[in-house]
Amino acid sequence: MKIGIFVFADMTQLDATGPLEVFSSIPGATILIVAKRKRPVDVGGLLRFVPHFDLSHCPKLDVLCIPGGSGVNALQLDDAVLDFVRRQARTARYVTSVCTGSLVLGAAGLLKGKRAACHWASLSLLAAFGAKPSKRRVVQDGKFITAGGVTSGIDFGLFLAAKFKGAFVAKEIQLMMQYDPQPPFRAGTPAQAGKRITARIVSRRKAFQAARKSIVAQAAARLLK
Repeated sequence: MKIGIFVFADMTQLDATGPLEVFSSIPGATILIVAKRKRPVDVGGLLRFVPHFDLSHCPKLDVLCIPGGSGVNALQLDDAVLDFVRRQARTARYVTSVCTGSLVLGAAGLLKGKRAACHWASLSLLAAFGAKPSKRRVVQDGKFITAGGVTSGIDFGLFLAAKFKGAFVAKEIQLMMQYDPQPPFRAGTPAQAGKRITARIVSRRKAFQAARKSIVAQAAARLLK
């Protein structure tokens, strides 16, 4: 079973490393790191991923996972990346994303009519691609499995582990990770955080979200040509 994680500049590292930690414990799974070019990819100046394959040499994957992050903006208009995603989607058992990685699946034309998750700040943008935005942390619609923002990637990893090896094995992995979230605050969603905190974040990200909305509109328009 080949699980490929696509990495790129300005990716949110936990979107990849969260599910990666789970994937690495799935019996029989081979984890492949894929990038546009076969050279190290710096992520946020903190981590460096060394890809196994570039886009043209990546084998057929059983699972393709697209993380999110600010770098997703550029990917939505990158023909080489979108062609790769479409090509892998034709034969993969599951095509997946974490956080805003679902925008890339949308830009590839894969989510029309599909329920899909995304980071709350960009969730509504999925509708431009004909997707049905969902606030759930993990959403499956056919072969497409999408996770919400950042930490949802761990939940998604365990969900996928159960798909392949059953709930018992997935629970073993969860126990070994001691994944028992008990955050000091209930502020993980806009509803929990409240209007004041949510408004502060929305205000700080106003220019970025406006730029992202514009890119989504361009990507969606390209699908109509």
